[in-house]
Amino acid sequence: MASQFDQTLKLTSFSHGGGCGCKIAPGVLADILKQSQGFPVPPQLLVGIETADDAAVYLLNDEQALIATTDFFMPIVDDPTDFGRIAATNAISDVYAMGGTPIMALALVGMPIDKLPIDTIGKILAGGEAICAEAGIPIAGGHTIDSVEPIYGLVVMGLVHPSHLKRNANAKVGDQLILGKPLGVGVLSAALKKNALNADGYKAMIDSTTKLNTAGKDLAKLKGVHAMTDVTGFGLLGHAREMARGAHVNVHINLQALPFLPQVETLAAQGFITGASARNWNGYQQDITLDSNINDVQKALLCDPQTSGGLLVACAAEEVDAVMACFHAYGFAEATVIGNIQEGTTGVHVNS
Repeated sequence: MASQFDQTLKLTSFSHGGGCGCKIAPGVLADILKQSQGFPVPPQLLVGIETADDAAVYLLNDEQALIATTDFFMPIVDDPTDFGRIAATNAISDVYAMGGTPIMALALVGMPIDKLPIDTIGKILAGGEAICAEAGIPIAGGHTIDSVEPIYGLVVMGLVHPSHLKRNANAKVGDQLILGKPLGVGVLSAALKKNALNADGYKAMIDSTTKLNTAGKDLAKLKGVHAMTDVTGFGLLGHAREMARGAHVNVHINLQALPFLPQVETLAAQGFITGASARNWNGYQQDITLDSNINDVQKALLCDPQTSGGLLVACAAEEVDAVMACFHAYGFAEATVIGNIQEGTTGVHVNS
């Protein structure tokens, strides 16, 4: 077993997809949202659905804006405590991606109570509580249902000074693009589900997916940081595309600069790739250009769904050192400059 947790009943056996790989494909989601009738938007709503940002933001007063977000999914690992920790870390990340500080969470719990032991469900919730305690926030309530597949996540609220709010839509031409965490969670999860991930690979995946993106609240205070988001289920290309579309710019990514978690590139070459990677590509390929020598495995890695992935930061060139220092201060040793923002057709270009 890759995990130190040993159980006859595997959590992942209940789920048709795990972690942020469960997301509705971006193309399908776009079609669904097109049917929305819209609603009157109050001036206090600083961020809504218009640029597919990480959270909604509502202005409270001159000094405070409320950040509200939710995220939940099905098991990506079999260890119930780890599942709870990953889901909570992932949900809280949206507040940090907006430049805020989380203040409170509500639990969202759906469990097949006739099939999962109560002790297992308790460990999932305890894992989430442990991460919330690490973030310094209470789980103040929530909602539970009996469901066919195990589902766990959080509603998270936070606060940000309006002048420090960071959106995914304000990147500027000339900005450098910095990624806070290595990629490849989807590949590792695919290998885990097929019992092909060793203990070192599992540890690397857990260490990454349970590391809170707390650097975001301080990165947002840097004047040269113009845009920020976190990389999750739509993969690096999908979230870079959202950044490009929001600012009407061309995001250039250097494939050779991308950091990957240990074993990811080897496992991907062996065929351990999620179905969500292909769905992602099909959903947004019209906005992506790849150098001709980029192969199918590399393309899959670019679209690999990340669960609790890293912050993606667009900042002025003169702010790069300060951004890297902030990441390093919070323990993100593998933060890397992966590209830049250029003029041109709105979308993403990947250089080999």
